[in-house]
Amino acid sequence: MIEYLSEIKEKALLEIKAAEDLQALDVIRVQYLSKKGEVSLMMGKLKDLPQDQRPSFGQKVNETKIAVEKALFEKKTDLENIELLKVLESEKIDVTLPGYQFYQGSIHPLNQVIEDVEDLFVGLGYEVAEGPELENDYYNFEMMNLAKDHPARAMQDSFYVDENTLLRTHTSPVQARTMLEKKGEPLRIICPGKVYRRDDDDPTHSHQFMQIEGLVIDKHVNFANLKDALLKMVKHLFGHERIIRLRPSYFPFTEPSVEVDVSYVKKDGSIGYIEVLGAGQVHPNVLKMGGYDPEIFQGFAFGIGVERIAILKYNIDDIRHFYMNDLRFLGQFKGVGK
Repeated sequence: MIEYLSEIKEKALLEIKAAEDLQALDVIRVQYLSKKGEVSLMMGKLKDLPQDQRPSFGQKVNETKIAVEKALFEKKTDLENIELLKVLESEKIDVTLPGYQFYQGSIHPLNQVIEDVEDLFVGLGYEVAEGPELENDYYNFEMMNLAKDHPARAMQDSFYVDENTLLRTHTSPVQARTMLEKKGEPLRIICPGKVYRRDDDDPTHSHQFMQIEGLVIDKHVNFANLKDALLKMVKHLFGHERIIRLRPSYFPFTEPSVEVDVSYVKKDGSIGYIEVLGAGQVHPNVLKMGGYDPEIFQGFAFGIGVERIAILKYNIDDIRHFYMNDLRFLGQFKGVGK
């Protein structure tokens, strides 16, 4: 029986050595090492042997099993390495070929302007406030001192959804909502966002554009504080050599109101001015509707068009470029302002 066990071992090792793939190797494993395999069945022969021969025979069976298992493991490792080499050979990459070109996007020039202005005013202690673009007439007009029949409403042709709902014509309703939320507490905010008016699209007008409005309400706020904030913004956006000029104007929600011009150097070297925004001290009626006592609190507000800033900063000749999704145009602004 010892000789027969040696024959089984020799036969198994030869078959393992000759196996050409993992499937054939698994068949050999089942043939010899499964519960009904030849090596496993030899353990059942122990009961047929005399008591004194059983320990040595059991040891031989275990040695045979270990030898077959080791041969199977080594052969399996060799076959797996061969398969891996075949895969690597078939999937070999030519590192001399040019690589894929990955296009990196950039921040839209209008968003760059908004982030730039936000950085300035957040550093000055302002909060960034937002509100809905589909707005109630009450917040958009009435709380801005524009009653239902106010003639100044004609200055802002609007997209109405129903009698009391419209696409906001400015970001001022964000100011109105914030005043009510503050419940008479001082505030200092800027309100960037998209606004809509029924304008015909041309190089200088769009039915959709973006604004940044600012609002400060506190005790002892005066016109000098407004001028200081405007000058800081203009110098930050256009350069420290710029100065501003204030011209009297009219806005229903501020009194007094001004148009703000920024200086530039003409070709002949003289100084010229171009209008960039409107501003003024908050009208007492607006303060009252917002929950503030105009005898105690004063405020100032300003509003500037984001497209107007971008056009002046980057010498853009047509406002429609910002909304055409032309990569040739947008690709010029990678890293601008950073």
